Amino acid sequence: MIDTDICVIGAGSGGLSVAAGASQMGARVVLLEGGEMGGDCLNYGCVPSKALIAASHAAQAIRDAGRFGVTAGAPDIDMSGVRDHVKGVIAAIAPHDSQERFEGLGVDVIRDYGSFSGPRTVVAGDTEIRAKRFVIATGSSPLVPPIEGIADTPYLTNETVFDIAEAVGHLLVIGGGPIGMEIAQAHARLGARVTVLEGLRALGPDDPELSEIVKRQVAADGVDIREGATVRSVSGAEGSVSATVEIDGREEKFSGTHLLLAVGRKPNLDRLNLDAAGIETGRGGIVVDARLRTANRRVFAIGDAAQGYKFTHIAGYHAGIVIRNALFRLPAKVDYRAVPWVTYTSPELAQVGLKEDQAREKYGDAIRVLRAEFADNDRARADGETTGLLKVVTRKNGVVVGASMVGEHAGELIQSWCLPISKRLKIKDVAGLILPYPTLGEINKRAAGAFYTPSLYSDRTRKIVRFLLSLG
Repeated sequence: MIDTDICVIGAGSGGLSVAAGASQMGARVVLLEGGEMGGDCLNYGCVPSKALIAASHAAQAIRDAGRFGVTAGAPDIDMSGVRDHVKGVIAAIAPHDSQERFEGLGVDVIRDYGSFSGPRTVVAGDTEIRAKRFVIATGSSPLVPPIEGIADTPYLTNETVFDIAEAVGHLLVIGGGPIGMEIAQAHARLGARVTVLEGLRALGPDDPELSEIVKRQVAADGVDIREGATVRSVSGAEGSVSATVEIDGREEKFSGTHLLLAVGRKPNLDRLNLDAAGIETGRGGIVVDARLRTANRRVFAIGDAAQGYKFTHIAGYHAGIVIRNALFRLPAKVDYRAVPWVTYTSPELAQVGLKEDQAREKYGDAIRVLRAEFADNDRARADGETTGLLKVVTRKNGVVVGASMVGEHAGELIQSWCLPISKRLKIKDVAGLILPYPTLGEINKRAAGAFYTPSLYSDRTRKIVRFLLSLG
């Protein structure tokens, strides 16, 4: 039996943040993890996917070198080398999330899964932990849809696709969301044939105008994107798989060498025995209030385990909310007004705050949509990356409520809008900035300046200027 202040279940992004913060602030912390330290993001998600994408960018840069007057041949791609790069990136980051580091911070790490045995107790292996507060941070896993034949067909998920060390002949991807589209484009640029099968609209949650720009580029890279494609069944063996799909009422069969499932995530809750602790679940995870408390007020749920956004950075944000509540008894609440997310295709697709359609639904016609094209930015011209568009949504009084962007480095550029949206600043606060030239960041200031264009260059302004000049 262990008595402690905080028991954290899950050593992914959110759980590690809670454990490190609470321990360094003086709390006794027990951390439970039955799988890999670092969770999905380090081992199977954000880190390996971005490492794979970096390799695909390198291959594409060789193909595109001729447009700069640089002669280069076709890239020679060694998939075992690509895999080694991916694994090397994970290995370089792993010490930061390791058991040794957290034990060095004073955290009692138990390498086993946790299960509630009562409202205030959790069992992990042969140890029972009693704590003042519990934090469920068990993350999520790839969803395996109930497709006919899936149990007998070899398939990949984000947990296994980064282990591929051989050339991929033809990758069939079921799911056209961010994960599916990122991996599809990366493998196409690394020499594979790729087909994406999406039941609705690829990149559906994002701004339709901007997502179309991404889809055009992904298709230009050789990915066959099939939308409105319902997968009825799959079959095959290692190296030869097929999917029977219904498109517009017609049945079509696609064959490939590898099958990737990218149809969503499910929270990891099965091992927790939540009923013993009186914790309620709903669609998408554990039910929590604005302070991230469950129905059992001694238990918090964060990250993918809780209902709501499923992003690594949200898990980290949740950790701060929990620490303020659990350690300092402050009534800290979540505020999702300025949640950003990025799809790391090329070009990248980024969003923070309200999309245009959401803003219109909330404010009606009392909004302004400001636009700036990458093609009008001098740095984008110099870099040869002119495909891109920024849309900023403000209220009529100039308060910024959302920004959507497609373009190279959109994930970096969108960050300029997180603070204005979070703090309810007005567009003038961005328009008045002095930015270095030439940088892509000037796109943000150009869009902000567009707010004033109608009034600055109006007939009324010209009359006022002519009058003032007439005074000598």
